[in-house]
Amino acid sequence: MTLSEYNQINDRFRATTCRKLSDYIRKVLLAGKVTVLTRNKCLDDFMTEMINLRNELNAIGKNYNQAVHKLHLLDKIPEFREWILLHDVDHKILLNKVEQIKNRINQFAEKW
Repeated sequence: MTLSEYNQINDRFRATTCRKLSDYIRKVLLAGKVTVLTRNKCLDDFMTEMINLRNELNAIGKNYNQAVHKLHLLDKIPEFREWILLHDVDHKILLNKVEQIKNRINQFAEKW
């Protein structure tokens, strides 16, 4: 088998659901059905973007939960005022990220 032939077989193999090249070759030689995957690039991009935004939201949520936990441990008014200021910043960041998610979803919806 030439390198070109091997590359051609390997390219076709990668487009299937077969886990091993040997499984793919057996199916082809024995005239069995081979399932070919079709990827949606737009959906892949969408999922990548949503995963990144979700990770950012998770980080914001953790910070917010830590702030709330600290609030329950406070017993002095000045520290409480400081928490309110920090809460306001976290709240604005959270709303900004939610708005970004809505905008990205709307952009993808318009493409589809």
